[in-house]
Amino acid sequence: MHTIIQPLPIPSRSRSPRPPQTTQFRQPNYDCREQPDAVKLTLYTPGVNPAAIEIEAAGPDLIVTARKPQIVRVNWQSLHLETAQRDYRLRLRLGRALDYAALQADFHDGVLTLTLPKRKPTSMAAQDLNVA
Repeated sequence: MHTIIQPLPIPSRSRSPRPPQTTQFRQPNYDCREQPDAVKLTLYTPGVNPAAIEIEAAGPDLIVTARKPQIVRVNWQSLHLETAQRDYRLRLRLGRALDYAALQADFHDGVLTLTLPKRKPTSMAAQDLNVA
């Protein structure tokens, strides 16, 4: 019995460098600690300018985007630095028990510290009046 093996197609290769993809992010290293009255989140984002940090809350999610400055050198050659120069994005589902409007942020030497206070629990009687 004969077997026919099809040759693999040869992918076309271009010598021109690929354009950098700005939609790719990498997740920063982070530490999340719960305190009695707040949640403290520490993100390690080396090489980031504090003016390029975006913090947003979308429902129960917290999204932090930290962009690095893009430097193009005069004697540029591809050294596979594309992965090291990617921007940071962290998306965490922290829930609705936190007061995102009262978030406090501090940035020092590439370390972003976010403090999210917990919401005060409402009494059951107040919730019953709102439902009725």
